[in-house]
Amino acid sequence: MSRHVLRFDRDFRLMHGFLMLSFLGLAATGLPLLFSEARWAGVVARLFGGFVVAGTLHRLFATVLITVFLIHLTQLLRRVFVQKDYGILWGPASMVPQPRDVVEMIQHFRWFFSLGPRPRFDRFTYWEKFDYWAVFWGMGIIGGSGLLLWFPEFFGRLLPGWMFNIALLVHGEEALLAVGFIFTIHFFNSHLRPDKFPMDMVIFTGRVSEEEFRIERPAELERLMRDGRFEAHLTTPPSDTLARVGRVVGTAAVTVGLTVVALILYAVFTH
Repeated sequence: MSRHVLRFDRDFRLMHGFLMLSFLGLAATGLPLLFSEARWAGVVARLFGGFVVAGTLHRLFATVLITVFLIHLTQLLRRVFVQKDYGILWGPASMVPQPRDVVEMIQHFRWFFSLGPRPRFDRFTYWEKFDYWAVFWGMGIIGGSGLLLWFPEFFGRLLPGWMFNIALLVHGEEALLAVGFIFTIHFFNSHLRPDKFPMDMVIFTGRVSEEEFRIERPAELERLMRDGRFEAHLTTPPSDTLARVGRVVGTAAVTVGLTVVALILYAVFTH
């Protein structure tokens, strides 16, 4: 039996699963509302039961997304202030951008053109950090503006009226940016790039083969072996059921995402 390395535990994968589900749901229900005058918007809205039902589902998915975001923030604060795990703020296992990310990005671009060796990546690559922070700040901006539009009576007592016009503009434009980014750049980085096409299963199974791990994360491998912690990260290969479920979920997500991008482009160029 081949040895595998556990990169993401069950809790991490569940959080990503709810994030993915809520984002896909928000995109599928929000875009018909944003492009309500487009012919296809009515067709898509009717699949959910009409524009009113689509709006209700949009708020339901928003609740899931906000919950995931708050849980993630709570986990981060707990690790820093309770567990004193300052490694998440800086270091090889941190998602915080660091000088080495700039160096590795340059090395990676040189490698693309056969001008140098492939960078020796650690736990997270520069593009994974870019994806993370794009989603992190996007959730704050989209979620904040969405709450203003969801509860106008409450926020109307605290904010001037012109803030709601800005919130409406920001919510729609930032949502388009987020959808376009996730369903193109993120999908390519995670699944559609040549060495992973048609799908990277690690986010669904949490596991990667030891051979693949040695090639993709040599700096992390060396660090774990140096610290005597590599054996603790070894695990069994994913079960057939887990791999099958991951492929079905991943294929559905990519299909929905690319369809949404196609609808956006159609709406933009035919508006």
